[in-house]
Amino acid sequence: MIQYLEENNLFHLQTREFSYIIQILETGDVVHRYFGKKVKHFSPGNKITYLDRSFSPSPISGNRTYSLDTLQQEYSSNGLGDFRTAALELRNEFGVALDLKYKGHRIQRGKPILEGLPSSFGSEKDVESLEIDLYDQLTDITITLQYSIFENSNYLSRSANIQTGRYATKIEKALSFTLDFPHKDFTVHSLAGRYGYEKEWTQTPLTKGKFSIGSIRGASSHSKTPFLALADPAATEDSGHVYVAQLVYSGNFAGFVEVTSLETCRWGMGLNDEQFSWELSNNSSFQTPEVLLSFTDKGLTGMTQDSHEFIKNHIVTPKFSHQERPILINNWEGTYFDFTEDKIVELAKTASQVGVELFVLDDGWFGKRNNDESSLGDWKVNLEKLPNGLNGLADRINQLGMEFGLWFEPEMISIDSDLYREHPDWAIQIDGRQPIYSREQLVLDLTKSEVCDYIIDSVSSILESAPINYVKWDMNRNITSMSPVYANHQRFEFHHRYILGLYQVLDTITKRFPDILFESCAGGGGRNDLGLLYYMPQAWASDNTDAIGRLSIQEGTSLILPASSMGAHVSAVPNHQVGRITPLATRGNVAMMGGAFGYELDVTKLDQEELEEIRQQVQTYKSIRSTIQEGLLYRLKKTSNTWATNYVNKDKSQAVFTFVKILAQSEAPLLQVQLKGLDPDALYECPQLGETFYGDELMNIGLTMPHVQKDYFSVQYIFNKI
Repeated sequence: MIQYLEENNLFHLQTREFSYIIQILETGDVVHRYFGKKVKHFSPGNKITYLDRSFSPSPISGNRTYSLDTLQQEYSSNGLGDFRTAALELRNEFGVALDLKYKGHRIQRGKPILEGLPSSFGSEKDVESLEIDLYDQLTDITITLQYSIFENSNYLSRSANIQTGRYATKIEKALSFTLDFPHKDFTVHSLAGRYGYEKEWTQTPLTKGKFSIGSIRGASSHSKTPFLALADPAATEDSGHVYVAQLVYSGNFAGFVEVTSLETCRWGMGLNDEQFSWELSNNSSFQTPEVLLSFTDKGLTGMTQDSHEFIKNHIVTPKFSHQERPILINNWEGTYFDFTEDKIVELAKTASQVGVELFVLDDGWFGKRNNDESSLGDWKVNLEKLPNGLNGLADRINQLGMEFGLWFEPEMISIDSDLYREHPDWAIQIDGRQPIYSREQLVLDLTKSEVCDYIIDSVSSILESAPINYVKWDMNRNITSMSPVYANHQRFEFHHRYILGLYQVLDTITKRFPDILFESCAGGGGRNDLGLLYYMPQAWASDNTDAIGRLSIQEGTSLILPASSMGAHVSAVPNHQVGRITPLATRGNVAMMGGAFGYELDVTKLDQEELEEIRQQVQTYKSIRSTIQEGLLYRLKKTSNTWATNYVNKDKSQAVFTFVKILAQSEAPLLQVQLKGLDPDALYECPQLGETFYGDELMNIGLTMPHVQKDYFSVQYIFNKI
């Protein structure tokens, strides 16, 4: 996977689809030579072209063609003539400049862990790793560039470790990578949005200047996702070059693509340098989060399928990476805070009768929590609502043949809580200032070890008290009013230290309870990133449960994240977020496209016809669950009014096709949709249509969609190989 060609001072990293090539120049500068479609060899004839660029300064007297400003650098810094956006900015008694030269390298099988941070993993068979040391002699600083190549999974991880020697230094910026391309001919794909409208797939032609994304909310956020893809403007779903970067981090981040004056471009991602700095004493180190890079020439579908497989095999904890997700019912939109033990059991009993496998008790079971203005932090059961405690309730639900799950929001604290009255200093706020509230709550200070210990102990106590199989871990506000817990020169370490504290908490709890399936939530998709997915194998994609609203949310989420990680529920109508009334069939079909399928409504209020329809949905989902959660996703023909996808399992013996029409239209033309990914020579039976089709028919001729004059109409067709 990694070749070191000593005669040319080249490192050639290879996966099944791409090559990544690094070169050490005679000057000691480490430059990037190639990233793209796999090549067998990189010949000495592939030389760097040096030109005299008038305003690109040279470090070599008498040679005006050699400039850091024009080289494709492997990891860039400021102060010595590179005027593009840098990966690294340090400040110490010698100033801000770093003259980083090659010092040494190491190649090994397997992949080292990143201490205190989530990161990809793999066996010695799966992965090979390279470390390259860059050294600045004046400041005695070493930067170790870390690479791990996953040959079969078609991914490369990159990160950097900064080490001081004799002198202290201050880090003012530390990205996980920068990468220079010799051209700017890209369309940038990103995931934008807002609360209730997360992960909108956005495509932006790259022009002169800088395209950037980021967050300073203390979380990756609803509005931006730490993901960027650079695609050939002509790339389609099925063909074309696509480069991908995903950051394994859950806090403040930044990503950019910068077009230079010479019409090259620089791509980078990592910690957001706004409100960030880090003090390093002498002989100490700092580790950046990991970024995952990939390339495919198989278009956007190739990008999606590679990402799904990599995440399942190398990010999600192995116990749950391929484990089927249970069909659940959550009581939140069914009862909100107004419930009793008997009401919960009544809901569970009805759900069990239609085949639901897991009951999740949401907010309101603890403290004096009858609304969202109290009790966060008081993780003790409300015995007025649950007189037999969680154990008694879980017992009754287990007797119905269902597993039991529970909601928490452990990172938060209510002003009206015993915890706040006892420890007001545990909340993030500034003495002398009025607290900035959101949902009448503050955020606990996870930079304090005693706060982390409290969360670990109190959550563990609850999880040990009852047979709990599933946890929904929520986070419903962002950080403001950062506590001045550090001296002024360290005040911008807060956000990163908070995330490190969170990771410590999650690591401890998930290892202590390895059999519990954890789902992350942050007001829906406000922290739906690979950092959280490392600890919690699935995420609640959005608080917006409207089926039509969910179409774009689930499309954007599934662009990079596997279906098994995406919580998607059928809710009541009129929908509680947007008031829309959609057919139960469409609500079910859209939720099944998500993957971690469930219900979020009061099933005791449904009539027998609706309950029977839910029973059929549950039975259907059980028959296609493995195809949705483990199969390959294909995005099909899409218009402004229609959506279509199909999943195909690995042996192509089953395909699940879903079509949704948003609004009825007068004299609408017939729509033909071609499926993808089937066995062209196989004969498939479709029970919904009562017909059989050959795979090549479905993929080349396609199916004519029903001409039904109804708003929010959908169909789901299952094709089983005969």
